[in-house]
Amino acid sequence: MPSPLPDPRTTGTRPLEEAIQSRRSVREFTSDPVSEQDVSQLLWAAQGVTGDQGYRAAPSAGAFYPLETYLITSEGVDHYLVEAHALERVAEGDVRPAIRAVSFDQSCITSAPAVFLFTAVYERTCREYGGRGRMYVHMDVGHAAQNLLLQAETLGLAGVPVAAFDPADLARILALPDEEEPVYLVPIGRPA
Repeated sequence: MPSPLPDPRTTGTRPLEEAIQSRRSVREFTSDPVSEQDVSQLLWAAQGVTGDQGYRAAPSAGAFYPLETYLITSEGVDHYLVEAHALERVAEGDVRPAIRAVSFDQSCITSAPAVFLFTAVYERTCREYGGRGRMYVHMDVGHAAQNLLLQAETLGLAGVPVAAFDPADLARILALPDEEEPVYLVPIGRPA
């Protein structure tokens, strides 16, 4: 059963220029959990709906939206339901140690209280653009990850994009649907 998230804020107190200036990749985090309001804000910034026509916060080639987003915490794995702005639990328990093992033992995976995962359904874009669609999907995930990281900065959080992992092993650990391929992990938390 989906769990609705708090409404995202559409105004802030920190200018974008300050967030860009201060954003840095951070790999060590405190154990403080990321609040539900902050999770809501982060997911909205990465892939949330920003208008009546269903357009999202991050650009997408042809507006095909090939990305799926997951939140991974010590409690389990949740799938972000974009249109409902809600989370749906898809797995119980802490899988971060298993993810770390297939991510070249990067400690940020288990240090961060929240790990965001972007997966790609390449067919959504490739059916229109053919082989070039894969490149467009990679651009889409870059846009979404940058939004996520800048939003984290404005919330007093930090993160680091991680692409060094075995996608097949990660998909197996998370029991992802066959059409989804993991493309980017972004651990987020309070800087240590």
